[in-house]
Amino acid sequence: MAKFLSVAVLLSLAGLPLFAGGAGDRGGGKTYELTLLHTNDHHGSILPNGGRGGLAEVAAYIKAVKATNPQVLLLDAGDINTGSALSNMFAAEPDILGYNIMGYDAGIFGNHEFDGNQEKLLKQIGLAQFPFVSSNIKTPDGEYLGGNRYLIKKYDGFTVGIFGLTTLRTKIIASPDKSLTFIDEIEAAREVVDILRNKEKVDIVIMVSHIGNIKEAADHIISPEVAAAVPGIDIIVDGHSHSYLEAPIKVGSTWIVSANEWGKYVGHGKLTVQNGKLLDFAWKPIAIEPDPEVVKMLAPYIEKANASLKEVVGEASAEFVFGNRLTRYQETAIGNMITDAEAWYFKTVSNQQLDFVFHAGGSIRTGLPKGKLTREQILTVLPFENYLFIVSLKGSDILELFKFIGTIPQGAGGFPQVSSEVRFTIDKTVEGGVVKDLTIGGAPVDPNKTYRFSTDDYLLGGGDGYVAMTKSENPFNTSLLLSYVVVEYIRAQGGVITPSTDGRLKVIGGIAP
Repeated sequence: MAKFLSVAVLLSLAGLPLFAGGAGDRGGGKTYELTLLHTNDHHGSILPNGGRGGLAEVAAYIKAVKATNPQVLLLDAGDINTGSALSNMFAAEPDILGYNIMGYDAGIFGNHEFDGNQEKLLKQIGLAQFPFVSSNIKTPDGEYLGGNRYLIKKYDGFTVGIFGLTTLRTKIIASPDKSLTFIDEIEAAREVVDILRNKEKVDIVIMVSHIGNIKEAADHIISPEVAAAVPGIDIIVDGHSHSYLEAPIKVGSTWIVSANEWGKYVGHGKLTVQNGKLLDFAWKPIAIEPDPEVVKMLAPYIEKANASLKEVVGEASAEFVFGNRLTRYQETAIGNMITDAEAWYFKTVSNQQLDFVFHAGGSIRTGLPKGKLTREQILTVLPFENYLFIVSLKGSDILELFKFIGTIPQGAGGFPQVSSEVRFTIDKTVEGGVVKDLTIGGAPVDPNKTYRFSTDDYLLGGGDGYVAMTKSENPFNTSLLLSYVVVEYIRAQGGVITPSTDGRLKVIGGIAP
């Protein structure tokens, strides 16, 4: 993993002696260089996450590189939106202003650019001082979303054609306006590459894509597949899969790069061009320190966000009792409210097909008092910044999952809290504990059926012993925090929530805290 670097070191790196190869006279022809910088899957990471990433960090490195390189191309591969409460609060306005300061040459649309309505998206496009490029999303008037099917950039010695693709899975995992038409990724790429190569006569073709390199479903077209199917693409700057690459992926003559997530890395490449051809491409991911100008720009947003912690977001009609960590022992009103809130949000707001929700009781840290509720109190209940995912699991694996749940000792952080679609009994009179009478959606679990459910990235990685979760498929990273979803749920209930339990989780022969 890349280390954090001082600005002095950044300035020396910006000249790119760190890469093997470079410019010079090769084969008798003059060579030219272009520095390629790129980001993806920013997801509202205005501030550092775990000491890494953030707008200021990205800006510091980009400024250092631009100061010492005459030809720089700066691109973003989508998903500026949806992540931190700070960014969500201002609809990614500070994020886009930060991109303006850095001087991006182009951005594309990720699936999370369609989490809000069309009005929000158009406002963001208008706020950006850089062009959005889309080669496979059309508006009702037959134009391409953002107004740019492709871009042509002229540099000393060569020209670069840039086009952009957004995964068609956006229609499933987000909420794009129904007036928009999405074109097959490979079909769109073939058409625009033909235009760039044969009509515009560009020398270098760069595809900026938010399609990813990891399959989420059988019909999910990924960047290596586009590279294999469409000749003539020199470089693919990719996003969506949040992939950390230590070196480019090579498919045929196409290089594929991606810069992980949340501004932790800036992808830094050097193109060497000779006689209008890409002679060499050197690339690596870099992580660096903050930029004072961006820090200054962010200060009022951070101040306002801190003040918002005291904002009243709703009211509890009675106390949501937590006791001595009750969520680790039994069904609780606080656990029910949280999991039901998540199920409501993804079914209603995000229009997702969802069978149930579950979380570990240990992720819930306290209860809620009767009376007014502030944002700070919700964040105290749910302090962990684990992102919510929607995934699929076969019924046979669901049975394995709940078999494990039966064995979790009461008091352990992994003890479950589930949404109302789930009903089951944990029998602790049996040695080790077993689950009985399990139903989902009112029916016994069908081993041959595929179920779609939501939980957090910690459990999906096998946290708290949930090894069965590692078998999940078709993951959709919502890039949302549970605290955000709960606040939205409270508001949708008219601002008032009432604690209740309904017998969804029964424990026989258990212990009390």
